[in-house]
Amino acid sequence: MSQSSPSKVLLPLYIYPQVGAWDPLYTAVAANPCVRFVVIINPDSGPGAAPWWPNEDYVREIARLNALPNVTTLGYVRVAYCRRPVQDVLEDIETYGRRAREDARLRVEGIFVDETVNLYTEEAKKYLDAIDRRARTLIGVVENKMASLNISLNKTEQSELITPKMVHNPGTAVSAELAAPGPEITVVVETSYGEFMTEGYQEWLSTSPYKRARTAYIVHSVPQGEVKALTIALCERAEYLFVTSAFCGFYESFAGSWHEFVASLAERRK
Repeated sequence: MSQSSPSKVLLPLYIYPQVGAWDPLYTAVAANPCVRFVVIINPDSGPGAAPWWPNEDYVREIARLNALPNVTTLGYVRVAYCRRPVQDVLEDIETYGRRAREDARLRVEGIFVDETVNLYTEEAKKYLDAIDRRARTLIGVVENKMASLNISLNKTEQSELITPKMVHNPGTAVSAELAAPGPEITVVVETSYGEFMTEGYQEWLSTSPYKRARTAYIVHSVPQGEVKALTIALCERAEYLFVTSAFCGFYESFAGSWHEFVASLAERRK
């Protein structure tokens, strides 16, 4: 195995957290303590607002996730391809930050910015950079979970507790100008298995300016029998992965491939 950092799960968790709904995640986390799970929390296409929030189900389950040593939570915001007013986006991020200040159990350790653009314009670059700068200030410095959980880890494991503060999701390769400096992580693949495997798609993907450590792939509609092989192969190309056999509702349910996908990442670490 290469000496690069092991691949991690990047899970868009858009499932309402009624009691038991997130159990497949908790089971996978407990069964695979060597795997890091980066979980995107999306209460209501963003943090949600009064009177719907505070929502007792989300409060209960976010706190439970944040108590787990191999889980990192990210707060979801959408930018509508840089058309959403930037102040509205910043207010969503401030909401996540305020909740953490009021109750540390509800913290998020980064922001997942959905529907970002992939082609450079000066306006888009300024828009995204402004969000990233402000979000890093609002969310604050990432605290090492070892201190509060009293966990003894080796140097490699300690480094994996550093959260990717900003994650952008254009779902495709981006212009090099957007990557300078750009977010810590970019989702450069969000597509079906059939499309991903085409020569044309791979040619386009080869234009991505990001190295493996800053790259995330999301591949859906994967034949069940191909999930393990694809996951292991993609570990060489992206540090953050979500591979699913689901053909629809990719982020609203745990597909039959879920445990095999996570087990494949764990096996890849051995």
